[in-house]
Amino acid sequence: MSRALTALPAGEYSAGRFWAKVAAFGRRAGREVLEKALWLYYAAERPDTPKWARATVYGALAYFILPADAVPDLIPAAGFTDDLAVLAFAVATLGAYIDAGVKTRAASTLARWFQT
Repeated sequence: MSRALTALPAGEYSAGRFWAKVAAFGRRAGREVLEKALWLYYAAERPDTPKWARATVYGALAYFILPADAVPDLIPAAGFTDDLAVLAFAVATLGAYIDAGVKTRAASTLARWFQT
């Protein structure tokens, strides 16, 4: 696990909470939400990703893992729309750090999860 992902204050973002959320709600969240979340996660692990970009990633992923948000995640068909919007905004902001290597790692992870 990346040292950068564990160096945040308690109660905000943690890699453990991220992976727990993915395990619990991954299928319900859907492939598009997970793809964006993984792009951000893997982009934050890159050593050349600057601190401001990591802060953006951690903010977006913290929103994703929060149990209470604007649209509760348990609402069928709508629960993850707000999460997707936050993740998509962060992806657009960090486009330069989401390179082919990041996308390949995310695609590989998704292929294992969804067995495609």
